[in-house]
Amino acid sequence: MNVKLSTAVRQAMAVALIAELDADVDPAYVEFYTGTKPAGPGTAITSQVKLGTLPCSATSATATAGVVTFAAITQDNAADDDGTATWARFYDGAGVAHSDYDVTNEAGDGAIKLNTTNIVAGGPIAMTSLTITMPGA
Repeated sequence: MNVKLSTAVRQAMAVALIAELDADVDPAYVEFYTGTKPAGPGTAITSQVKLGTLPCSATSATATAGVVTFAAITQDNAADDDGTATWARFYDGAGVAHSDYDVTNEAGDGAIKLNTTNIVAGGPIAMTSLTITMPGA
């Protein structure tokens, strides 16, 4: 199926995504995990190991023409555990799971690309930029 959406519809989707992330007084955050990504953000995390947490800015992102561009995401200076980051989950400031993303290194095709997916306990996890383009362009 090939669906094309107008820029106005894609922009509305982007604005809604940001509104959900920023719905709480506390900032949204992203956690990186090992193992198999669950079926979706409503599915509990089981045997996956949390590697670290990166807080978003108070206003997590802006939207332009259906593209969500995140403001600064604070580095986790001391990862929780060793492992290979394979997926990430975004939460709103109240801790409600929002969305899940595949994680790969820069050569991979993951939605989130890190310079390395090999995380070392006590070491840093950082994202220098993040954009999400709404589908249907």
